Amino acid sequence: MSQVTTPHALRRLIVAVGTSLAALGSLSAAPAAVAVTTAPSPAPPPPLHGAGPGDHLTVTVRHMGGGADGTFRLACHPAGGSHPDAGGACASVDRNTRWGEDVFAPVPEGTVCTMQYGGSATARVTGTWAGRPVDATFDRSNGCEIARWNRLVPLLPAPGE
Repeated sequence: MSQVTTPHALRRLIVAVGTSLAALGSLSAAPAAVAVTTAPSPAPPPPLHGAGPGDHLTVTVRHMGGGADGTFRLACHPAGGSHPDAGGACASVDRNTRWGEDVFAPVPEGTVCTMQYGGSATARVTGTWAGRPVDATFDRSNGCEIARWNRLVPLLPAPGE
């Protein structure tokens, strides 16, 4: 093995050793990362469907216009009630219901939303869904609230209907 005698040669040696160690470190970490990312993840729990005869909601819509205003009763599993599209309304809530999530939850405080106005329509949904009490209000005051409303169409009326 030859001796390193100049400061320039010593610096090159230190850089080469450091680079080699860094490369070895990243190679030794790669298999662990691959194992973590390629491991099968458990399937998410299925949506809550057919939760039983306790699935009933009252929907009150105001300032929507076009005949959509009013109070409608909805029963699901099987669908029924005075809601103009009971089957579609039940399906929209079923489609958005997931274990551990509240389909009727408000937009989380501090969420950044687009400043767009979707109209003066408001809605209140009360009752029981999936064994839990529901008392939620909806409006179309910003992009987040509009998206929250639209997820539940036709439980809530679509604009222009």
